[in-house]
Amino acid sequence: MGDQFASIAGTGPLLLAIAVAAIAGLVSILSPCVLPLVPGYLSYVTGLAGSDMDAGAAKTRRVLAGTTLFVLGFAVVFTLLVTLVANIGFALKSHEDTLNIVLGVLVIVLGLGYLGWIPGLQREVRISKLPAAGLVGAPVFGAIFALSWLPCTGPTLAAVLAMATTSGQTSRAVTLSLAYSLGLGIPFVLFGLFFRKLLGVFRAIRRNSQWVTRIGGVLLILVGVALITGGWNHFLVWLMTTFNFGGGTLL
Repeated sequence: MGDQFASIAGTGPLLLAIAVAAIAGLVSILSPCVLPLVPGYLSYVTGLAGSDMDAGAAKTRRVLAGTTLFVLGFAVVFTLLVTLVANIGFALKSHEDTLNIVLGVLVIVLGLGYLGWIPGLQREVRISKLPAAGLVGAPVFGAIFALSWLPCTGPTLAAVLAMATTSGQTSRAVTLSLAYSLGLGIPFVLFGLFFRKLLGVFRAIRRNSQWVTRIGGVLLILVGVALITGGWNHFLVWLMTTFNFGGGTLL
């Protein structure tokens, strides 16, 4: 029973982890320090003004290409970062309990920062040297975005890092980082493709973005508490036994 518990707790349903990682990415793009800059990012990576983005098939293809290349750029950086940190965690698996506590405390601190209770944790680090605007520079700009906005995306990315690190699997770390990138990137692509139609939605989200941040901060704190107390492991065991995931078919 002890071995089964450790196996379930260490991996858990992959679909659940993917969903959590994708939601973390969505919270990142809806946060007040990213969302207001989305129109500017779109213009930069496509080389088009906002009013021109959904004008004609050729420009639509350009928007799709630019936004996809931008997402690819930051997805590569996030994947490398998560994989690197997770592999460091894998080397410390013999100290799993201590590692969970350290990661839990880190996630709680970042969650408090996301709520605005720790000054400075949502400030971006500007990189002044930028590539040329347009499709060629889009993936490079995506990579720069990933690095320069880590203080802003870091709180939600930390939750993904924690889930990946405690799994002990490099493939799982890559999968979760890609899920996070898609959660952050798909809304970006959709907003570019349907710029005019989604302007009202964008403004509504922007007006209420503080609520998104607060909810995201609370969820991060809950994840941190669960890691420290072992509650996450107990939840995974309950989930596996209640819904009969077939001894790891979703792992």
